[in-house]
Amino acid sequence: MNEKKNFEQLRKMTGAVLGPLCAIVIWLMPIEGISESAHHMLAVMSLVAIWWITEPVAIPVTSLLGPTLCVVLGIASMKDAFEQFANPMIFLFLGGFLLAKGMMVNGLDKRIAYGIMSMKWVGDSPRKIFLAIGLACMLCSGWISNTATAAMMFPISLGLLEAIREMMAANGKTIDLANYKYATGLMLMTAYACSIGGVMTPIGTPPNIIMLGFLDQLAPDAPTVSFFQWMIWGIVAMVCYFVLAYVVLWRMFPADVKHIEGAREFIRNYVNSLGKWTVAQKNTILAFSVAFVLWVAPSVLSIVYGAHSDVMKFYDSHFPEAIAAMVGGLLLFFLPGDTKKGEMALSWKDGVEGIEWGTLLLFGGGLAMGALMYTTGLSAWIGTGIKEFLGGHPSEWVFVGVFCVAALILSELTSHTASTNLIAPIAIGAALSLGFSPIPVAIGIALSSSLGFMMPVSTPPNAIVYASGYVPITKMIKSGVIIDIIGITVVTIPVVMLLVKWVMG
Repeated sequence: MNEKKNFEQLRKMTGAVLGPLCAIVIWLMPIEGISESAHHMLAVMSLVAIWWITEPVAIPVTSLLGPTLCVVLGIASMKDAFEQFANPMIFLFLGGFLLAKGMMVNGLDKRIAYGIMSMKWVGDSPRKIFLAIGLACMLCSGWISNTATAAMMFPISLGLLEAIREMMAANGKTIDLANYKYATGLMLMTAYACSIGGVMTPIGTPPNIIMLGFLDQLAPDAPTVSFFQWMIWGIVAMVCYFVLAYVVLWRMFPADVKHIEGAREFIRNYVNSLGKWTVAQKNTILAFSVAFVLWVAPSVLSIVYGAHSDVMKFYDSHFPEAIAAMVGGLLLFFLPGDTKKGEMALSWKDGVEGIEWGTLLLFGGGLAMGALMYTTGLSAWIGTGIKEFLGGHPSEWVFVGVFCVAALILSELTSHTASTNLIAPIAIGAALSLGFSPIPVAIGIALSSSLGFMMPVSTPPNAIVYASGYVPITKMIKSGVIIDIIGITVVTIPVVMLLVKWVMG
């Protein structure tokens, strides 16, 4: 742990010096074929990119610093620099945050997770428990934060491992969970499944929303990606990633027992502690159902009435996806929770505390920097450079593959949210420059960013399970490398180039 702390300090100190130094050098260095505003934007973007990766200050702070510097240095007006902080995609995620907080506050997330764990087919089989833990993590994290899901499932996994240790001790066998293969596998399954579940929906993980925001801002002529369309390829990718992770982890970290005595009772006690369904839980389901229906309704209406019908025009103008999320989220403040106390399903205090304001600021800052890269011509200049680097007109498969790999590598080194903000405008600009649809590469980057399985710093669920002491860093790297390589080549790129292109026509 001390080595990790020292590395983090060195990373931050290096970034604190390197960021401003790099920006100054680029500002003063003559660059041919680029406008003055794009040149200055490149300098600011270099500072922001380095600080996003090294984190000498909090990532949301850097996201605010970028647009601020653009105004101070005369690159953009106040309105142009900060208008993206009111982008509809931010409110789509805001509504999602409220729904997720309602599920967590009212215990609906635990009821779903424990419900899966208590199914008859699970029983006390280590292999089936391994699978059930993964399914619970995956399905919950499709709708709520992967960090919150990992934090919720982490103690359940620990409790099951303790049950194994006690069973072994009763049979005269002492095991050290820190060096027990199954313990490592169960911890990694908990972390990986939380990240995998996020690809299912547009609100499942920040990179998904970020990419939709960039597509809307930087490629307005491209077809709009609906909630339902995302779920078509999101579910396919999620299932494929999950099967891959399950097979790899079970082969690497199998159990040495066929039954875990006490596992049924352990899970049953958890389920019994939840009691009966409460009014708040039922109304949270209602609010979520309203939002979900509003999200998928456009796809149904377009089939029945046609994509360009008056009905679709009316629906799109009155119930865009961001409004659907806000309607569902706001309903929680009006639906009853505890009728005896006169409380609603979600209080203002819980709602405010449940919103990840830092993430919303990061969204706004990332979208702002991407929009300014576009308007100053910087993204077009970078896109032209990439075009020349790839030989003039590369295959679209190669083009998408290069950016998917780049997003994966970057997400292993820093926050997948920051890495998506950094690489997205470049990829979209390059796609437009090459005459490709920007949608496949954008979706590819979003999916690849969720494959950060190698390092504890890659994603919060990794850090949570690493803190248990049951996951040697070498084991995380080894399993992560295998899943990353197979996942991006066998799942991500084919899904993007075949399924996404087919869905979007």
